[in-house]
Amino acid sequence: MSPAPSGRSSDSGAARILGSGASGVAELLVFHPVDTIAKRLMSNKAKVSFSNLGPIIFRDQASATLLKKSLSLFPGLGYAAGYKVAQRVYKFGGQPYFNDILVSHYRSQFTNTFGEKKGKLLMQATAGSMTGIGEVLLLPLDVLKIKRQVNPETFRGRGVFRIIAEEGTTLYRGWGWTMARNAPGSFALFGASAFTKDVILGVEDYSKATWVQNFFASIAGAVTSITVAAPLDVVKTRIQNANFEHKVSGVTVLRELLKNEGPLALFKGLTPKILVVGPKLVFSYTLAQSLIPLFGKYV
Repeated sequence: MSPAPSGRSSDSGAARILGSGASGVAELLVFHPVDTIAKRLMSNKAKVSFSNLGPIIFRDQASATLLKKSLSLFPGLGYAAGYKVAQRVYKFGGQPYFNDILVSHYRSQFTNTFGEKKGKLLMQATAGSMTGIGEVLLLPLDVLKIKRQVNPETFRGRGVFRIIAEEGTTLYRGWGWTMARNAPGSFALFGASAFTKDVILGVEDYSKATWVQNFFASIAGAVTSITVAAPLDVVKTRIQNANFEHKVSGVTVLRELLKNEGPLALFKGLTPKILVVGPKLVFSYTLAQSLIPLFGKYV
């Protein structure tokens, strides 16, 4: 998935799609419940304590059996599948394309300004940031997924196609905050991962990194990315999980959040996200890097 020493990736487009898509499916099946918990914690405006943690996470199934509680963490799985697979294909499969463009047209500028090693790392990070900004195109799927997780009553029995037809551009609500979150978040993800492989682990050809090396590099990248993007992610989530007819600006959400809940509320949901970073990246980022070269042998 990452470039060879020359800076360019030799993996085919089909291999990138198949490898990153498979990693997205695997990640979805395992981690959708954790994502639901994080989104519900971020959307909760009350003070969280052990006494109300159950109702916040499980909603109306807080007193149900363990099986029903578990199933309640899979709302909007269809929307999540569409979004997660498309997002992973675009992000893990698309970042090398942006990196190839930078290497082909701007490598000398990066190298002359930052040096060979730092220039290589910054091209990886910049390509990640460019990819993150483009993720706004997938925003409607993300909006539908979040609403199903935290505000299912907004659907009122409507199907996805009817919602898209009726709501139109409303599904892109919060696009500016999404781009503001994705740009530094993706920069940190790919930049910190490349830094860990290259500088700390001494891996020059990223595509030949071992599972262990990919694991630690993914941990570093994901923790950095999630922490950097957390405040903007909370604002974006609250904009998106409101009722379709209730339009609220990000500035209003941010002002009310700081006034009523304090600055630490900007990091709500950060703990469950960080706790799942290690295994989540083994299933997604590391898996994609292993599967793409494998599929590249056949397609």
